[in-house]
Amino acid sequence: MLYLKKIFFTTVIALSLSSCDPFNTQFEDTENAVYYESDEIITANYPGTLKVMTWNVKFGGGRIDFYFDCHGDRVLMDKQEVINNMSAVVDKINQVEPDILLIQEVDVLSKRSAYVNQVKYILKNTSLNYAYYASQWKADFVPSDGLGRVDSGNAILSKYPLSKGKRLALPLIGTHDSLTSYFYLKRNILMAVLTLPDGKEIDVLNIHTAAYSKDGTKKKQIDIFHQELKKIDEAGRYFIAGGDLNAIPPGSLKTSDFPDSVCTDEDFIADDYSAESAWLDSLYADFSSAVPLVDYQTDNSSFFTHTTDKNGFWNRKLDYIWTNGSFALDSYLTHQDISSGGVETMLLSDHAPLTVVYEVQ
Repeated sequence: MLYLKKIFFTTVIALSLSSCDPFNTQFEDTENAVYYESDEIITANYPGTLKVMTWNVKFGGGRIDFYFDCHGDRVLMDKQEVINNMSAVVDKINQVEPDILLIQEVDVLSKRSAYVNQVKYILKNTSLNYAYYASQWKADFVPSDGLGRVDSGNAILSKYPLSKGKRLALPLIGTHDSLTSYFYLKRNILMAVLTLPDGKEIDVLNIHTAAYSKDGTKKKQIDIFHQELKKIDEAGRYFIAGGDLNAIPPGSLKTSDFPDSVCTDEDFIADDYSAESAWLDSLYADFSSAVPLVDYQTDNSSFFTHTTDKNGFWNRKLDYIWTNGSFALDSYLTHQDISSGGVETMLLSDHAPLTVVYEVQ
């Protein structure tokens, strides 16, 4: 009987999808991003440099063992869990005091995170004033795993005014059936223009490319990201760009069979990066990286930013910041915070944040 119900429900959804967008999951190729502003604007002291931070905050999930990591079976959080986790995330942000924050996997209206708008929460509890948000996973109702309503994506937050926020759609994974594709994540590049107190403008971009991509979609997304940066550079404008690229740098000593990748479900098996070692070459060749490639290749482990195992150690680098301008020499920091006395990032997300100081041109 349960099997028949499942077939019936799937059939009804498939018929609905053939004629309309009943669960509001679709996006235009290019559309305006969602703008937020703090209720209380805090005037920032502008020193002529900008501290930039990128962080995949795992929708305020901390180190709860969720089903997709295969370390547990949790799907939903209660509101107190979300507030506790987001409070710790905010503590880290306030410790770092970034001028620009690029965040990935932030929820604004999701059942799994008790409908807490995490962009508003960060604005309310930090000195960041302005934000743009772009959904990468949005549905009024996801009919699997008890997920229900989801609205999760990328955001750019800043102490200084932001304008012209835009969501640029990226290619979808091509190996999914039509029903899965309808409800699956819609990756994008979030773009905005930052205006400094002296009137100078900087383009800011945030990206979160595909995970579990086995058909080359991730490479297409990275290539489009590179093309967008080239356009900005050729137009004579400066940019700061970063995010979670779900790709490891050239010269990584380990490229597959990571110990925290315990999933046997094919949908959630970690990528084998061994065939991807050259996918970031053009970015490193054309632009400046917060962590220079020569530094990374000298000591991989100091720059690792990801693990799904809260009891292990960061075991690969997936997170980056780039510019066509200049970063202050040796100003980068990967906040692994294992025993540094800082806020313990291992407990806050499956990604460690990365910061760097940008020298305004």
